[in-house]
Amino acid sequence: MPVSVIEAMAGFLTAGGSNLGGPFVTSRESDAVVAAARSAMADLLGASPGEIAFGQNMTSLNLALAGAISRDWEPGDEVVVTALDHDANVSPWLIAAEETGATVRRVPFDKRTGLLDMEAFDPRLSERTRYVAVTHASNAIGSIVDVAEVVRRSHSVGALVGVDAVHYAPHGLIDVAATGCDFLLCSAYKFFGPHTGIMYGRQELLASMRPYKIRPAPSDPPGSWESGTQSFESLAGVTAAVDYLASLGEGEDRRSRLVGAMAAIRSHETMLIERFLDGVADMEHVDLYGSTDPAARTPTFAIDVRGVRPGRVAALLGKEGIFVWSGHYYALEAIEHLGRSDAGGLVRIGFVHYNTSDEVDRILTALDALR
Repeated sequence: MPVSVIEAMAGFLTAGGSNLGGPFVTSRESDAVVAAARSAMADLLGASPGEIAFGQNMTSLNLALAGAISRDWEPGDEVVVTALDHDANVSPWLIAAEETGATVRRVPFDKRTGLLDMEAFDPRLSERTRYVAVTHASNAIGSIVDVAEVVRRSHSVGALVGVDAVHYAPHGLIDVAATGCDFLLCSAYKFFGPHTGIMYGRQELLASMRPYKIRPAPSDPPGSWESGTQSFESLAGVTAAVDYLASLGEGEDRRSRLVGAMAAIRSHETMLIERFLDGVADMEHVDLYGSTDPAARTPTFAIDVRGVRPGRVAALLGKEGIFVWSGHYYALEAIEHLGRSDAGGLVRIGFVHYNTSDEVDRILTALDALR
């Protein structure tokens, strides 16, 4: 986490604050913190501040969204999920379907390329499709999804589209206006901020829905979607995290600086992707899952070391000071689709913009030593 984010959070706590809407200075300061965070996230996502709601995390916001959207579903209605998605964008819709009698349609991905199977997508849409849940990029194997195309096909049958951008947010530019999605959720901790969830929703949709809330809570969005008192120090950190990203680019306003910053991040991470892919290509004992096209993926890799359980690989790398995950990392559908559930899942190695080519080489050396 950047020092500027830590200082912003500590600064709010040091100065003290209070709840919103009071006729005194500390309350007005909290109001300003919330407004600043909405503005910052609107710039990051290409939205307007009134379309940004905050919550404890992405999962809790998505559960609330699923509950509100499915209120009028009936048996025979359909919801579509994909095998690339994190379970936080699958289970809420499985629950909604179970409670309403709706049918769940699953879209697979190509095991060879790691890409969403668009030929299988259309047959799973119908005039009864009410909602399509899709990821912007897979947190398991790094595959990037053409969200605009998913939205186009889904809207053609009248379905709403919600995007899980948690994994994609630190790696690429998000533009909700360009993709046309109806909802998008992400988590600030993924783009170097605090553990706070963010939800974008088209303003007219947020206003037309009735989320569960207590009576004193605001009746109008986005406040109507924010249950209870928010963590104002975290929202101060959200603004600082967006400003940190914007500091990596140039432009006349924050959105234009963010556009430049994400382009620079993408360029650097593409170099890391290519370096890692070139290195593992020479290792016969390492199997890579996902795309080998740098343009089609984030710098997050799922591998299997032949003859060594994933948990053991993670432990051995951990002893070398290399921290990687093993298992399913909540991407239950993806790991099951790859047939890796009984094998202990896979090993996930992830890079971001502050990683170096030397660090990539260090990991490749460690993997080669497991031969």
